[in-house]
Amino acid sequence: MCLPTLLPSARRYFLTLAAAIVAMAASGITAAETPYPNRPITLVVPFSPGGETDIFARTLSHEFGKALGQPVIIVNRGGATGAIGTESVARSKPDGYTLVFGTAATHALNMSAYKSLSYHPLKDFEPVALVGTVPVVLYANPSMPRSARDFIEKLKANPNKFFFGSSGLSTTYLSMELFKKAATVSATVVPFKGNGEAIQALVGGQVQFGGGSLGVGRELVKAGKLNALAVFSSKRLAAAPEIPTLFEATSTPLEVGSWNVVMAPAGTPKDIVDRLNAALNEVMKRPAIQAQLAGYGISPVSDSTPASTAKFVASEIAKFDSAFKLSGAEAE
Repeated sequence: MCLPTLLPSARRYFLTLAAAIVAMAASGITAAETPYPNRPITLVVPFSPGGETDIFARTLSHEFGKALGQPVIIVNRGGATGAIGTESVARSKPDGYTLVFGTAATHALNMSAYKSLSYHPLKDFEPVALVGTVPVVLYANPSMPRSARDFIEKLKANPNKFFFGSSGLSTTYLSMELFKKAATVSATVVPFKGNGEAIQALVGGQVQFGGGSLGVGRELVKAGKLNALAVFSSKRLAAAPEIPTLFEATSTPLEVGSWNVVMAPAGTPKDIVDRLNAALNEVMKRPAIQAQLAGYGISPVSDSTPASTAKFVASEIAKFDSAFKLSGAEAE
């Protein structure tokens, strides 16, 4: 059987290709050794589009990609309080091309909320960076005292006579449980189907107080429909410096809220994790990014390390486990 004769142009192509392969082999370079990253990176947001987590991820993704030299593509994979999308990343190849944009729910609260969580927030991941915190703001109906100190005194004088709204078992709800413990007050929770319903009930006076991010209630405060009494953080929010911390207002220390971390699957090489961490810290230092995030009540973090991120998540798992037990909720 005769093999077809190659055309001169085809012969030159294959000779060139063969020479390149020989040169790569001689120099010890393979395609797998091309400097990371050499293709787009997927950042899984384990919640539906349009929420605060999704907005945060999309805000930084473009600049994150520019810092790495490759596009960062957002993929929303919601369900089970973020557990479905988070597990999918835990089971991904640990090559640095699939990451998760984790939250206090996916990497802390879910450990208590589920009897058999399909992943471990630390054992199944390589922490890359803590990129932002979202402290809870304490909001009250205008019928309540305007200062946090007077508000707490009123709650103490009327145990279990006032109500706060909650949209199910969430970091915001558990933050309110921690607030009740820290301030030594008692109040009754009223469950709602969603955060929007809880806020409207607060505006309408069906409940007297509640928690939420700055973005949730900022415009309502400006309109005089709510009062922002305090923020549960160690320092005031850049976008709302008029709101005191709870400690400033009442000498009651409390730091709690949601947060966002970037995680890679366990086993991702250290040099890749370090590369990702450096790029994220660089992006989070940019004034334009900081200003944009501040408007949502997000406090950017630009100096985290993989080790400090792991330590932070471990402490938050313990904090939310304590809050979960205070709430009396049962794991699913």
